[in-house]
Formats: sequence, C-alpha cells, structure tokens
Amino acid sequence: MQHSIKSIMGIDRDSQFATRVIILSIPSAMLFIALTIFDQLSPLLSFICYIVIIIFNMFSLFPISYELQTLRKYIYSLANEQDAAQNQIRLSEKDAQELADAVNSIHRFWTSKADTLEAQTISDAAVLDTLPDPILMLDLEGNITGSNLAARNFLGTDITNRNIDTLFSTNIFIASVEKILKGKSASESLVFHAPEYHNRRIYTHITKLPWFSKGRATAVISFYDISKALSLEKMQSDFVANASHELRTPLSVISGFIDTLQTTAKDDDDARDAFLDIMREQTDYMSMLIEDLLSLSRLEMAQDKELKDKVDLHEVIDDVTQALKIKAFNRSLNVVVNELNRIPKIIGDNQQIHQILQNIVDNAIKYAQENSQITIELKTVEEIPAASGQNVAQGKAVRIAVNNKGVKIDKENLARLTEKFYRMQIHKDMKIKGTGLGLAIAKQIILHHRGNLTVTSTTYNGTTFTIYLPVKQK
Repeated sequence: MQHSIKSIMGIDRDSQFATRVIILSIPSAMLFIALTIFDQLSPLLSFICYIVIIIFNMFSLFPISYELQTLRKYIYSLANEQDAAQNQIRLSEKDAQELADAVNSIHRFWTSKADTLEAQTISDAAVLDTLPDPILMLDLEGNITGSNLAARNFLGTDITNRNIDTLFSTNIFIASVEKILKGKSASESLVFHAPEYHNRRIYTHITKLPWFSKGRATAVISFYDISKALSLEKMQSDFVANASHELRTPLSVISGFIDTLQTTAKDDDDARDAFLDIMREQTDYMSMLIEDLLSLSRLEMAQDKELKDKVDLHEVIDDVTQALKIKAFNRSLNVVVNELNRIPKIIGDNQQIHQILQNIVDNAIKYAQENSQITIELKTVEEIPAASGQNVAQGKAVRIAVNNKGVKIDKENLARLTEKFYRMQIHKDMKIKGTGLGLAIAKQIILHHRGNLTVTSTTYNGTTFTIYLPVKQK
C-alpha cells in the first residue's frame, strides 16, 4: 500500500502516511465493530463504510502530509547548502506556507550573518597578513590556532595546530607563555635567542585576550627580530670606537712632540725640524681622516637624495687620471684607459661618482708594484650582476674595471675590504698611508646608485676592482 501511494501520489515510503491514515480510522473501525456486534449494521456494510472512511482520511491527510514532506526536504537542502535551496518553496496550505516563510526568513538572516562573518574574517586575515612582524594565536593548551603571513614565512607554513613548544625550545620563552595561558600574568615581554632560527635575537610580547573574546584563541604572541638592529648598534659602536682610536693615535704623537719641544728639545734646532715634519704628517693624516668621516656621514644622510645628473664618465675618468698623474709618475706607473664599446652618459650624482673613481684609482696606484701598469677598462653591459642582500638596478649598465699589478689579496681580506677602518696588515707593515675608509665610501656610493662592486685578485693578474653603475635609475 505504501509503495503504491509513493508511486501514485509522490509520498515517500518513510513518511508514515499510511500509518497515520490507519490510526485516524481506528475509532471508526471500533464503532463499526460495535454496531455489527449489536446487529445494527451488517458486517458487509460496516466493512464498506470503514473503507470509505479510510479513503476519506487518505484524501484529507494527503495535502498536509505531502507539503510537510516537501517542507522537510527543503529544510534539509538548506541545512546541507544544496543548490536546490536557492529557490524558495511555495506551498498551497496556509499553515505550511507560513512555516516555510518562517524557515526562509531564518535562513536569510543566518546566511547574511554568515556572509558578514566570513567577509570580516577574510578582511581581518588580510589585515594581519600585511603586518611585517610575525603574530601567533594560541589556545589554552598552547596550540597555534592562527597566524599571519609573516609568522608562516618565519616559522613555516604547517604551524597551525602545532604546540608552541615544538617551535621554540628556549625555556624562558616557554615559561612566559605558560604564565599567560595559566592566568598568572596578563602580558609578558622578553628578549631571547632562537637557536632554531639561525640564532636570531627576538623581542616578543605575549598578551592574554580579554574574557569576552570569542573562539579558541586565548593568547596572542608577537615577534620582532632585533638581530639586525643590534648588529647595526654594534657597528655604530665599533665605528665610534675605531674613529676615536684613529684620531687618538696622531693626537698623542703630536702632544708628545709638543711636550718635548717645550722641554728637553727646546733649543735643539735639528730635533725641532724633525719633530715638526712628523707633526705635519700626523696633522695631514687627521685632516684626511676627518674628511673621510665627514664624507661617509654625508653619504649616509643622502641615501634618499634623487639622482638626476647626466654624468659623462669620459670626463670624470680624465679628471681623475689627470689629478693622480704626478702620483703615478712618482711610482713609475703607466695609466691606460681602454674603452671597449660606446659608453653613454649615465644618470647619477656627478660628485659622488667622481669620488668613487678617485678612491679606486688612487688605491690602485698606491698598492701597485712600481714600474707596472694601471688599466682602466670601460664597457657597456646588458645588466648588473646580482649582489647578495643588495637591490641592484635593472637594465643596461656601465662596467668600469680598474686593475693593478699588486700583491695578491687572499679571500679572507677580499671579504673585508669594504669594512670601515679595515686595512690589510701587509699594507700597515709597508707603512702605506690610508684611513681604511676609502672603499667603505665607495661601497656607500654604489649602494646609493643601486650598482655593484666586485673584487678579484690573482697572483698573475693582480687585483681588479669592477664597478657597475646603471645607465638609468629605474
């Protein structure tokens, strides 16, 4: 019977429609049985009447049963977010339609809420991902429930649901996190070493979320890598210490000679002349050192200065070689300039480029073997070679290679040539004058121009400083 109803009327087998019809017809059946027992109706007539009542009940219950079944399917489709749920249901029974309208209203309300929440969640995640510092969110057990892009780049992409103690092993950090999670503190700030991440020194702030916050997250951790800042601070401290040391030495020499001239050598003309010559040398050295320090300071402050001069490298190199002509002649050095292809004018700072070439060529003359040749080679290249940790300009560039036939520089010294105040011991032993700032100044100028500097040194070909300067700043 149920199968025939399903196939004919569209009522599902599990709707219990037939059961409801039979139950509704039981009182009538009991009545007809009683009438039959008391001979008020014949058994055949009682049976026919009962069948009629069953048919009547079937047609009476069918509309509401069918629409309740339709409504149930519709609610299931809404719950399962099926495509069929997009079309709102229309029913003929008033009560069923009112119920369907109420379901539709609830569905629209929660759909709107869900869309708003999803949009807010996406927006919040996007905002967090734009922050430069890593941020983690933890639950009560210390498991990571959320992170921003910086945190995933720093700690790994698979950190969600991992416990914080699997990422860091530093006891002081883990102890601070536990204090927050156990409610013993509202916030903690500390600096610690992270051996798992290249032994970086990290400043972190751990905060417990307020009681009214929702979701699994209980605490938020923010990280800030202070390794570079500490390194820069140390470099500045070392720079001041080195500058003080370099100035203290000639000052002490001059002071000592002044004391001697005022006392024991007061009437010694020969000693006075010798001491004055030495004092003049030390004064010249201090003047040169102070000038280099000022140049370096000006360069560091001018890093944001716009580069807009049209620099003619032919003129710059001609000025440099002419200025150093006598110095090269005194050491019996021949300076040769080779232009391998057409060299265009470049965009940059004319004074700075003049200074860098002056420093490089002056060093080449200073450290070359006597009776040898200095070669300056110019060539246009398609691009500047990449430099580690340095942003180089794109497009064509001019390569300026300055070669001298000096003593080979080993790898350890090559790596340190552009450090401030660094001078090779062999040059100190040879009493070659210098402040150790010339190449540091050159490097600063090249960084400003988004160029590159490479140095090679061999026994048979000497040392070559190669400068790459972009034709255009773009």
